[in-house]
Amino acid sequence: MSCQTASSLSNHIAPIIGYHHAPLSQKFGAPRQPNLVALTSVIEMIAPYDTPAAFVGLEDFSHIWVSWQFHHNYLYKDKQANKADSSFRAQVRPPRLGGNQKIGVFASRSMYRPSALGLSVVKLEAIEIVEGRVLLIISGADMIDGTPIIDIKPYVTYSDALPEAKSGFAPSVPHLLEVTITEFAYEKFVQIISNQRIHNEQATVKSVIHKMQKQLLMPDLDNIKALIAQDPRPAYRHKEVNTSFIMRYKSVDVSFQLIDSGELQITNIDTI
Repeated sequence: MSCQTASSLSNHIAPIIGYHHAPLSQKFGAPRQPNLVALTSVIEMIAPYDTPAAFVGLEDFSHIWVSWQFHHNYLYKDKQANKADSSFRAQVRPPRLGGNQKIGVFASRSMYRPSALGLSVVKLEAIEIVEGRVLLIISGADMIDGTPIIDIKPYVTYSDALPEAKSGFAPSVPHLLEVTITEFAYEKFVQIISNQRIHNEQATVKSVIHKMQKQLLMPDLDNIKALIAQDPRPAYRHKEVNTSFIMRYKSVDVSFQLIDSGELQITNIDTI
């Protein structure tokens, strides 16, 4: 085998078939696994993959597998680094293990992977044809806004669901913290919603995406609480009391902190 042939077999170029649009534009606060928070989001298919014919039959499936790219990872701290192996992390520190214990990257679901690819099973809420283009309305994604989509396949229960499987160091759902909100923060949340102008116009691709990305609604408060309940703070800072952290959600920055009672409390909500 020639060096040129070996090189071509060691890499694979996958086309981007769409983009994910969601309330979360930053990694901080994003669910660490799919289906932990029932956030509604949308996959915008791009040409030529946005043709309705490519999705005939998918409406009969309740869930789909989504292959996607970790587009907010910076593999090189030094942007001038050019060593072939400088991007490979053999070991990582999973938050589930407190952020201190190292395990092999292939024994984890860390975002820092050789291929920078993610794989998630999500609920398919609807397939919408808007302006002749396909939009997939999904829920439960662990992807943030702008995530490039590489592939979509139907989830098949008889082969994909394995109830007898072992889950290593993550055998059960993570522990959730109680989340409260101050009266001040709640009043600001309601005020922000009342200040928004919502027009009942004919749906366009742009309007559907805007609703997912920016338009704040009352049910969003439950989503915000569910995201914070997973405690997105770095593991080494979990014991810090009265230290403010900010999670960006749609058009607002949500400030929260751990209080003496052991709850995470939302203290302020500001428009971006």
